Amino acid sequence: MHAFFSPDQMLHDPRQFMRVGRICEGKDLPQRTQVLLDALSQLNIPLSEPKDYGLAPLEAVHAPHYLRFLKEVYTRWRAIENAGPEVLPNVGYYLNGRVEDDARPPCRSTSVVAQAAYYLGDLACPVGPETYVSAVRSAHSAVAACEAVMHGESAAYALCRPSGHHAHSDRAAGFCYVNNAAVAAQHLRSRFNKVATLDVDTHHGDGTQQIFYRRQDVLTISVHADPIEYYPYQTGYADETGHGQGEGCNLNLPLAHGTGNDALLEAVDTAAAAIRNFGADVLVLSLGFDAHRLDPLSVLEVNTDSFYDLGQRVRALNLPTVVVQEGGYAIAEIGGCLHAFLRGFLAR
Repeated sequence: MHAFFSPDQMLHDPRQFMRVGRICEGKDLPQRTQVLLDALSQLNIPLSEPKDYGLAPLEAVHAPHYLRFLKEVYTRWRAIENAGPEVLPNVGYYLNGRVEDDARPPCRSTSVVAQAAYYLGDLACPVGPETYVSAVRSAHSAVAACEAVMHGESAAYALCRPSGHHAHSDRAAGFCYVNNAAVAAQHLRSRFNKVATLDVDTHHGDGTQQIFYRRQDVLTISVHADPIEYYPYQTGYADETGHGQGEGCNLNLPLAHGTGNDALLEAVDTAAAAIRNFGADVLVLSLGFDAHRLDPLSVLEVNTDSFYDLGQRVRALNLPTVVVQEGGYAIAEIGGCLHAFLRGFLAR
């Protein structure tokens, strides 16, 4: 196994996000990456910096007008008198959800305030001076991992930060700006006929679902805490199964709040059966550690040992695998979680 990470991914340094009506300190801190790097080092997994793949892999799943917004918005925002230190929306739009459409049209207004509301889905994705650079390079790490697998490696790990699975085709949300897992899945389609994505972050992978919801060549599965009273609230329910040609190619496995290792692993077993039935040629694993019972955002009771068992189950699928890092904000725990997962995944 080879791992990929760019130091540019640490430049994004969010100061704030809103949680239940309070502006809180950021959770997706640059320090998260160091403990994950340490876990890779302990296991002697080689680490490389991805090359610059440009925007083409990102534009394969994201609207160009959205990526242009991400690139330009901070400079435009700071030109506003008395603007805050980061871009955050202060107005909101209602748009009728249409699963028939890949993405919305560009925002009609030229106002940066209006565009912030249009392209930033919540108050958990502030845009700072280096957010765009970090998000692009995070996606490049995912592409590099795909390239390794496409050239014969059985597995590769992309230490993606910022995370990506809440990013829609034309909208940031939930600490996510570019959907690294979706970029990876689409990139793999150039070599493999059927791609399966398995998301085990504690939050529903709503962006990944949206991007592939009408596709029959990409199976999207998400194991997550029940969204009835948990972010992202509006999606992640078991009755969301795909649309049109994608009907039957989306599977959500919500977990009751407070459940632990056994429920998580049982859901992963269900997911594994669906992946085998789909006939997947390759797997993208969205690996989050925020299901851990000590994570500040978790409502589950999963412990570190479960990630070893998860690794073994993913390995048992016997598929070329690209592992894409998602959430996990208990800095004292996530290194151990990655170490446990990789030991389980690499065990013979």
